[in-house]
Order: sequence, then C-alpha cells, then structure tokens
Amino acid sequence: MLASPCLLWLLAMTSLVPRAQPLAPQDFDEEEEDETEPPAVPCDYDRCRHLQVPCRELQRASPAACLCPGLSSPAQPPDPPRLGEVRVVAEEGCAVVHWCAPFSPVHHYWLLLWDGSGAPQKGPPLNATFRRAELKGLKPGGTYVVCVVAANEAGESHVPGAGGEGPDGADVLAFGPCSRLSVPPSPLTLVHAAVGVGTALALLSCSALVWHFCLRERWGCPRRAAARAAGAL
Repeated sequence: MLASPCLLWLLAMTSLVPRAQPLAPQDFDEEEEDETEPPAVPCDYDRCRHLQVPCRELQRASPAACLCPGLSSPAQPPDPPRLGEVRVVAEEGCAVVHWCAPFSPVHHYWLLLWDGSGAPQKGPPLNATFRRAELKGLKPGGTYVVCVVAANEAGESHVPGAGGEGPDGADVLAFGPCSRLSVPPSPLTLVHAAVGVGTALALLSCSALVWHFCLRERWGCPRRAAARAAGAL
C-alpha cells in the first residue's frame, strides 16, 4: 500500500532540517579565559622606607590584588636587618641610623650601642614600621659600634659577637646589622684646642725671651766684653 502524500511530505521536511551540532570544547576554554582575573602586581612596599605600611595593610587597601615579598615562618626568630647609612652630626653629639627590614615577620626593633668594653646601651623599642632612629649623647672624638636588632614572638635576630664586649672589627661587615662610627671633634673643641696651643707657644716664647735677657744682664754681652778687652790693650 502506498504511503499517503501527507506522510511523504513530512518525511521530506524532516530530512531537510539540519541536526544540532555539539559545542566544541574550545568554546568553553575561550569563555573561561575571558573571565579570569588580571595577574597580581607587586605591592608598593620598600624594605628600607621609613614608616613603611605593612604588607597586609597594603593588600587590604589596594583596589587590585598585589603581592608582597615572601617572609620566613613566624615561628622562627627574624633574620638580622641590614644596617645602611649612619649620619653623624658632631655639633649636636648625635647620629641618625638607617636600616632595611629582613624578609621575616617583625614586631619591633631596637638599637644597641657600644662605647667600649662592657654591656651595650639598649635603646627603646620601635614598632615594625620604623627604618630610622637617632642616637644621642655621643661624645666628640669617640668611637662606637651600633647594631640594629629585630624581634618577634619567636625571638630576636642574631647580633654577631655580642658577648658583652660587642662585635669586633671582623664582625662589623658591610650589609650586616652592625656598623662602626667615629664622631669627629666638634668645631668648638677644635677652637679651644687651637687657642690652648697658641697660648702655650706664646708662654714658651715669653719665657725664652725673659731667660735670655736675664742671662744677658747677669753675664753681660759677650761682644761688648770682647770690645772692652781689646780697647784696654
């Protein structure tokens, strides 16, 4: 029995309709790449900047994701800071000390100052944002050793040769936590020294002249005595 014309027409239309094609996997990959966040940039953090905001606060305040330098474990004492410029002001008897933070969690800093043998002078604690401090009461013409110490809950950073007498010359190395500083004599001290030397020289000259004239009055002038003797002959 032949099929009806309506059934034949339906079969013909179905064969003409295109079948749905599955989406290629690469279409999903392209959409995922478009939705990824931009890469993080380094935070505005400088280990040597005074009053530097901590990394965590920078990350919270940053509108975009930023990265901070890697730090050691907070369960370990911090590494030694790196002491930088030490500027001495001889007129005021003080020195300004700069340092750079270590790659370790730090809660506070302090300075140690040796002026010779014996225990060092320990400065007040400074919070973790500090990178600069001032030393006062330095004597003109004195020589000192200064070290910066970092501390956290696990302990404090190592100070080379700090057995009570302070680091020796071999331990005071560049890019370390310690440095040796010399305070030049103040200009007023130099003026006093110059005046003292000049006064001493003037007194010596006057004494020499007085001694010379005293001997001359006592023993007479040799040239006059010789002339008198020749005239008498």
